[in-house]
Amino acid sequence: MLMLRIAGFIVLLAIIGCMGFFVATRDRRYLRLCGQIVRYTVLAAAVFMAFYVFERVILAI
Repeated sequence: MLMLRIAGFIVLLAIIGCMGFFVATRDRRYLRLCGQIVRYTVLAAAVFMAFYVFERVILAI
């Protein structure tokens, strides 16, 4: 769980960095990058949660 918190913190820093670069430069590629980071983070979290639920179901049997 510690690794997930560290990964979440790094993702949060990346999103804040992208937003900061967008505000500073008004270049839309930073918004696209931020969107991709959010999209893949949500996807990775969904996969992790699916494995976690799967593990709980297997242990219950």
